[in-house]
Amino acid sequence: MIDENIQYFIDNAIKEDIGEGDHSTLACIPKNKKGKYRLLIKEPGILAGMEVAKQVYYQIDKNIKITIHIPDGMKVNEGDTVFIAEGKIHSLLKSERLVLNILQRMSGIATQTAQYVRRIEGLKTHVLDTRKTTPGLRILEKEAVRLGGGGNHRMGLYDMIMLKDNHIDFAGGIEQAIRKTHKYLRKKDKILPIEVEARNIEEVERILNVEGIDRIMLDNFSIDDTKKAVEMIDGKFEIESSGGIDLETIRDYAECGVDYISVGALTHQIKSLDMSLKAIDF
Repeated sequence: MIDENIQYFIDNAIKEDIGEGDHSTLACIPKNKKGKYRLLIKEPGILAGMEVAKQVYYQIDKNIKITIHIPDGMKVNEGDTVFIAEGKIHSLLKSERLVLNILQRMSGIATQTAQYVRRIEGLKTHVLDTRKTTPGLRILEKEAVRLGGGGNHRMGLYDMIMLKDNHIDFAGGIEQAIRKTHKYLRKKDKILPIEVEARNIEEVERILNVEGIDRIMLDNFSIDDTKKAVEMIDGKFEIESSGGIDLETIRDYAECGVDYISVGALTHQIKSLDMSLKAIDF
């Protein structure tokens, strides 16, 4: 069964793109004429979004036949045919841009994620995404990260406690923020993982003195300070590095011994993978 959030996205995307009708197609293609086209890959990458694209087709016309040659999560190369879709040409053309937008963006995210994952191959560290996603597209973008070999951080504000710099400052300090969080969770009878952001070595020490958390985020730490923090924490809590880490520096941070590295660029600084839908029966 399709996720209700994905269904909501597809419904809105169809309304946004088609509106009162595809006048270009209506103007020059007979209503019941049938045909087929294929998805052609134009550069190497990791494929993501095929399952969502299938749902777009079925939402527009359940009689479209899709033959998949390459599934989600697989490597693709220039010239590869991912799938062939056949049915009424009106339905194929109404679906075309929506399908391409989904596949190109999700594949771009998966491809970039795979590059980060490869850079730390052989180490214990896992690559995570963040909440720096396109509003309304988070579920798709995080799925693309997963297909690229990365992991998902929290999905939203509701499934994890994350005390960042502004929470700490508004709450009156690290100790107060953590204690108030424990009191809140007890009152609400909730069990949620707690992560606390540290901006420097001194804050790491303060967090360790309070305890009662699950993970410490080292925000914008240098390599040397990351090594010091890992030694201080000494396996008591999970450790996440974040802030300005890119393909050139990710392995250096991973080699410090952190458990996770979160990279906002996985979803908000990406290049869509180049591909096109080309008619093969006309």
